[in-house]
Formats: sequence, C-alpha cells, structure tokens
Amino acid sequence: MAIEGKDEQAREPRIRLGMVGGGAGAFIGAVHRMAARLDDQFDLVAGALSSAPEKAIASGRDLGLDPSRTYGSYKEMAIREARLKDGIEAVSIVTPNHVHYDAAKEFLKRGIHVICDKPLTSNLADAKKMKKAADESGALFILTHNYTGYPMVRQAREMVANGDLGKIRVVQVEYPQDWLTEAVEQTGAKQAVWRTDPAQSGAGGSTGDIGTHAYNLAAFITGLTLESLAADLDSFVEGRRLDDNAHVMLRYEGGAKGMLWCSQVAPGHENGLKIRVYGTKGGIEWVQADPNYLWFTPFGEPKRLITRNGAGSGPSAARVSRIPSGHPEGYLEAFATIYTEAARAINAAKKGVAVDKAVIYPTVDDGVKGVAFVEACVASSKKNGAWVKL
Repeated sequence: MAIEGKDEQAREPRIRLGMVGGGAGAFIGAVHRMAARLDDQFDLVAGALSSAPEKAIASGRDLGLDPSRTYGSYKEMAIREARLKDGIEAVSIVTPNHVHYDAAKEFLKRGIHVICDKPLTSNLADAKKMKKAADESGALFILTHNYTGYPMVRQAREMVANGDLGKIRVVQVEYPQDWLTEAVEQTGAKQAVWRTDPAQSGAGGSTGDIGTHAYNLAAFITGLTLESLAADLDSFVEGRRLDDNAHVMLRYEGGAKGMLWCSQVAPGHENGLKIRVYGTKGGIEWVQADPNYLWFTPFGEPKRLITRNGAGSGPSAARVSRIPSGHPEGYLEAFATIYTEAARAINAAKKGVAVDKAVIYPTVDDGVKGVAFVEACVASSKKNGAWVKL
C-alpha cells in the first residue's frame, strides 16, 4: 500500500488466507481475492469454494490451490487447517448471508481470524450469536463494508470529527440500482436468485443488500447512533418475496435527522451510492461514482472541492491513498483498504501489541447494528411505517 507506514507493513510475512465460497461464477469472491492481493499482504492457500464438492475442487484447481487444501466443506477446512503447522491464519467468508454464522463460528472457535462479507448474518438472532462467538474467540472479526475504505470517505469522517461541519443536523444517504427492475431471479441468474430468497438473504432484500451499506456509511462518517426509524418497503416486481425499494426516515441520538433511500428498481442507476451531511457550520457531499472528490461548503462561503491527496485533504485520507492526486482510485482499491487494515490488525495481534489507533475497519458490532437496521425496517413497514426503536 503506497501510504504512510508501507515499508514497515511490507516487511511482514504474507498472511495465510483461506476462503469459504467464492468459487466459479461468484462475483464477490473474485473481488475479495483481488482486494486481498492488491497490497501484497495475503496469500490464498486454502479454500472451501462451493457447497458442491465437485465445483469446490474444480474452483480450487482453477485458482492454483494445492488439491490437498481444497475442501468440500468449510467445517472440514476449519478442522484440518487449525491442525496444520502452516494452516490458515485468516479466512474470508463470501457466501450467501444464511451461511455466514455457521461458517464463521467454525473458524472463530479455533482462533482463526474472520473477514466476512456483509450483511453479518441473515437474522438478528444469528448476528448476536456471531458477536458472542467473536468475543469469546479472541480472534479478529472484520466485516467488509468496503465503502468505508475510500480515502475521501475517511476525509469526510475526519472533517466531521474535527468539527468542520459543526453539530450535525441532517443526513441524506441513498443507494439506487436498477438491475432488479425486472424479475431477473426467474431466469435463474445466480446473484439475483439468492438475493431475493428469504431463506438465503434474510428478511431484507434491497435493505439487506445495499441498504446496510448506506446505513453503515452514514454511521461511519457522522459517528451518530441511530435511535429509531420509520420505513416504507416495497416489492414492486410481481411475485418478488423481498423488498426491492425502501424509503427510511432516521432519528439519531442527539437530535439529528436523516433519510435513507435504497432501490434495486431505479432505471438509470448502477451503483448510485451518495451521501450528504449538513451541520450548523457547513455541509459535505460524496458520490461513489466520482470517489476521489469531496464537496465541502462552509455556511455562507463558496462551495469547495477537496481532491484525494490534493490541497485540503487530511492525514486520514492520505494514509489509505496509494497514488498521487489526479490518478483515480476506485472500488477495488477501497476494498483492498479493508484487507490491508485487517492485515495491520492481524499482524499486531500476532505480536501481542496494540494496533495503531489509525487502523479502522468495520467490526462484528457494526454487523449486528446492520442486521438490526434491516429487521427494524421490516418491522416498521409491516406497521404501516410506524417508528421503531433499534
């Protein structure tokens, strides 16, 4: 990582990594593998890459894994890798939501660090059990809310913490997509099938898949704690069992108010994540489609553009930037930031020392809050948009 402390980090041995899920045809598994390798901190050495043993073996072969370390089940992998002298030190879990808890607990109870895709689990009961397992394990738990890895998101967080916006009053966050505008799941498309299946995804559709990202991003930047919400969820596509659009009003502790919109039936939007935050002294705006820029408007003054590694950009953005300003960094780099922050924490744990306070990554606690957010949205919508406390 071309950031402060790179040379020290680069001298550490690569962390031996395993993966659960992410075999042939899986989008997010490939993203995790690229993110893990981008800053040269991990080696993928083992995998249980599919619940279908034949597919798992074929996927391991395609990735160049040792056949003896390509497993037909995550439990088999956890048991054997924990016994090996050079067994995995961390595991990435990139399965559909309903598998997260059962898979993660097998590694946590053996002291293997877990890097898990979001949302944490498919239901709040499992999320709470996951937190208990993580706390009892002593192993690290990293949740890949990857948008928190963007340098200008870190910049926004720093500015809020420094008081540049004053007391926060209003938070507006949205994440629209259009890929589920039609009943894609009925064509057998893998990514759509499991995301619209309550048994695999959980109680939330768009709320769980992208709403949790929007909710987490707002919390990460502002530091605010959500107190209650009122949600209106819809399944616009006929026959769809989970929500594909949600409008959510937010009430934060301390008096700030917010609105969250997530949709997977908004033609013209691909991954339209955007956040605006307004306080007593000014406002900021960040758009994921143009992630190297942050707009800042002090009250009563002209709007200012802060660029990644440019004038006005602070240390929290600089430490997770790899290249000079003017060269764009994007989605994969932000995802890699989460992995490299995880590597820093894992290496500190191996040495028995405290991790640098500058290291930030989403935790199991953030994951529990995300699942609680989804279930509160569902509960509120069933009550005709009634206010529900988290």
